[in-house]
Order: sequence, then structure tokens, then C-alpha cells
Amino acid sequence: MKKFLFFLPAVLFLACCGKTHDGPTEPEGPEVIHTPVPEFAKGADISWVTEMESKNYKFYAQDGTQTECTLLMKQLGCNAVRYRVWVNPAGGWCNKTDVLAKARRAQALGLAIMIDFHYSDSWCDPGKQPVPAAWAGKNLNEMITAVSEHTTDVLTLLKNEGIDVAWVQVGNETNTGMLWETGRLSSSNYSNFCLLTNAGYSAVKAVYPDALVILHHSNAQDLNGNKWFYNLVKAGKANYDMIGLSLYPSYWNDGGYPDWTPYCTSAVANFKTLHDTYSKPVMLVEFGMPASEPAKAKAALQFVLDGVKDYDWFKGVFYWEPESEQSRNNYGYGAFSSGKPTAALDPFKN
Repeated sequence: MKKFLFFLPAVLFLACCGKTHDGPTEPEGPEVIHTPVPEFAKGADISWVTEMESKNYKFYAQDGTQTECTLLMKQLGCNAVRYRVWVNPAGGWCNKTDVLAKARRAQALGLAIMIDFHYSDSWCDPGKQPVPAAWAGKNLNEMITAVSEHTTDVLTLLKNEGIDVAWVQVGNETNTGMLWETGRLSSSNYSNFCLLTNAGYSAVKAVYPDALVILHHSNAQDLNGNKWFYNLVKAGKANYDMIGLSLYPSYWNDGGYPDWTPYCTSAVANFKTLHDTYSKPVMLVEFGMPASEPAKAKAALQFVLDGVKDYDWFKGVFYWEPESEQSRNNYGYGAFSSGKPTAALDPFKN
């Protein structure tokens, strides 16, 4: 922890001065327009939207009216959106400029915003946490600085445009850490991951003091795996405000989609155990079901919502990329068909 304290003044200075690591002073932006944080987030990660638009894909309400995707999410009952951030991705999709363009739409519609830092140039999940190309070869202290500066840079860009941010993920599905090998997480080595996490946490708080920082673990149905992770970050004194989980209760297995009820039942029980054990609010930051089975998707989402309705510490559910389709994105766990929403998101209207 002593090493990390060395970097905190720099993070605070950069955030306050509106500077990137080596750039000029940025002009002061408009005042941030405060977006009320919903007591319960009914959200959607729609990070693909601008890339889909570039391919001339359109989105439609159930009556066939062509509708911009962010607005359509609001009409479907969502009060929040989530956007992933990559450092220097191919094509520019999900870089800070792309995120800003999407966040402007959400802000204008009064939707609360979650920012999901992957700290990579592409996808991060439990099986891969690649270092951005520009960060290759950095040692631990240099990586801590890179995390701080990247987090500060992206969030300052949003803040200078008057955009409010309610939640920030420091890492995506970090079951096994992030920025491998430096930040790989194991039972015997968790200090590096916690130092990197704390660098991101401090950078978030310097720019958006009220934003809640989320640590994200997948497989909400796996209590042992969840506890293994949150026990390690507790031992390493990692700073965070909220437990974030993923749940895909009917993933393709041996030629078919299994019954969703066992995973959903376990997850709802685990939410309470995790809250009681770590004294943190809990949120399901990713949820998905087979797009080809909208009735089952609707039932599964409703089951989760019913299971947490009496828990004031459970703060919401985000459907992952509902606007995507197998034919458009090669992803079969959205909630649309031929550009129109299916019944999967109906529970959000309640």
C-alpha cells in the first residue's frame, strides 16, 4: 500500500488540473448535469450501438417505428446504461471518444451511466486479461501509473462534457485479476491486483467523488468462486464500493440450452450471502439469456427481479447487449430479433 500512496497525489493533481499525462491544460468544460441515480437500476449494456450503426443496422419499436437504440432502451423500461472502455481498440470502437459519443445520448435522455474499464485494447474476461499494446513491458509501478492516468483521462473527458457518471467498474470480470501477468490474481499473489485496483479507485474518486466503484466477478451462481475472489481483495485491502456480478443462467451446453432455474435460484441466494458477508451493496452488472428463447429469458429475468425485490441493498440488473443478434454481431444472447425487442426485456417495464 505504501507504494500506491506515492501515486495518489499525481492522480489528484491530474484530475484537478484537467491534464493528461503529457498534454496541455484542457479548457474547463460545462457544469456536470446531475442525473439522479435510480434506487434500482434497470439497465442495458449497449456498447455495440455505434459500431452497429456504422454497419447500417437499424432498431425498431414493436410497432415498427425506427428508433435510436438508447431511446428505445428507455422506452423499454431502462433507466441506466453501461459502456465498456478499451484503451486503443481496433477501429476505435469503445475507445474514449466513442464512449463519449454514446454517453452524450444517455445523458440527454436522463439515463444513469456506468463506465466499465477493461484496461485492455479488447475483450477481458476470466480467461483473458491482455495488457494494452501501449503498456507492454511496463513494471508494476509503471502499470499503476498507467491505470491511474487512463482512468483519469477517460473520466475527465466525460466530466468536461458535463456528463454525470453513477458507477465505474475498475476491471471487467476480474476473477483472475487483470493486466496479466503483472496483475494476475491467485491465492498466494493478490497484492499487485489490489494495488492496481486501488489506483483505479482513487482516480475515479478524484474525478467523480460520488461515483460508486464496482469490483466485477462472473458466475453469480458460484458462491465458492465469488467468496474466493472477495476474500482475496479484502485481504489485500482493495478499495471498492459495490459487488458486481455476471449471470448467464442458460449458456449453450452439449447441444442445447439448459434449464435456467438452478443458476438463477443459486444466484439469488448468493446475493444475500455476499451482502451479509462483505457488507457491500450488490448489483448484477451483466445478465443474458438465449435470444432464441425470449419467453424463457423473460421468465428468468422476472425470477431474479422477484427474488431481490425486498432487498434495499440490491441495486439493479443490467442486460448485456440486448440490441445484439446472432445475425448482426455473432452473439446469441441478446434480446432482439430483426432489429426489434423481444419479450425478454418486458420485466423492466414493471
